Amino acid sequence: MDFRKLDPADMHSQIVNFPEQIEAALAIGEGYDPKGDFSDISSVVIAGMGGSGIGGDLIRALTVDSANTPIQVVRDYRLPAWVDGKTLVICVSYSGNTEETLSCLKDAINRGAKVAGITSGGEMESRLNDVDGNVIKIPGGNPPRASLGYVSIPALVFLQKCDLTDKSINKDLQDASDRFKQLRDDFSEPSDSNPTFALAKTVYDSVPIIYGDARYTGAVALRWRGQLEENGKMVAFHHTLPEMNHNEIVGYKNNPDLLKRMGIIWLIDKDQHERTTLRQSLTRKLIGETVCYQEEVRSRGTSLAERLLYLVHFGDWVSYWCAVLHGVDPTPVERIESLKAKLAEND
Repeated sequence: MDFRKLDPADMHSQIVNFPEQIEAALAIGEGYDPKGDFSDISSVVIAGMGGSGIGGDLIRALTVDSANTPIQVVRDYRLPAWVDGKTLVICVSYSGNTEETLSCLKDAINRGAKVAGITSGGEMESRLNDVDGNVIKIPGGNPPRASLGYVSIPALVFLQKCDLTDKSINKDLQDASDRFKQLRDDFSEPSDSNPTFALAKTVYDSVPIIYGDARYTGAVALRWRGQLEENGKMVAFHHTLPEMNHNEIVGYKNNPDLLKRMGIIWLIDKDQHERTTLRQSLTRKLIGETVCYQEEVRSRGTSLAERLLYLVHFGDWVSYWCAVLHGVDPTPVERIESLKAKLAEND
């Protein structure tokens, strides 16, 4: 299979080099010293959209057991009403020109919040410099979704340096990088011995629904959905347990012909609540053969960071191979660019 002809921008190498990106992003975070006093911070907002915003979800999942300050992710033009001078607002925009995130930055500055940004430049860098905010520069030139390490890890290290999370996971991130280097040969070629390619062959001609748990893997389920949509150019959905047991489970009844074009991917981590694990097992049995497949992907690794990033990396490869199986270039996002152009006409 000569898949590289479909990939002139070389998304393949972007995914292959994710371990090096983790290391580079960690070095950026470790090399930046926060400006200002954060001792009175009582809440944290991470504002971002799409491939930039997913970094906030990953940070929330990675720090849910260690953060000493509430962290909320915002994907909107405006911040919650409670944001004030004791809030740290971290705006994440890979390009520095995302209109929703710039709107949140303006809102944060107007409310007197402490502000920081993760960006490769653009308007965000300029506005933060105008108010002497913290600007953590990351390399540009890549699709935001191929820059997850850059849009998440420096912000995570920034929070650690501000004493807003109690545990340093820098070693865990390095361990994750080392593991992914060992997996390169397993994941990067289109063969049936490659579990990411095998799963892609199962899901590419369906509508996948990805389920994670609310505490940890729900953020990864959202990442999988976005990657399948942007790389694979296919609609996907996601939800979390236990919440889906209180609504969505009932939906697997009517429209049986449509359900037969859908399938389920269960993301499982060893530290999720034992009742969630039981719910996953029971729900899988209740849904049964209503859908065209049910697949499990279990996290691997010692630390939570290593395990969640393993699931992220696995899903990135699945989305890439789905694009290949569809015979499409994984990199362009033409409808997003078209929408941005039309929005610009109405500024």
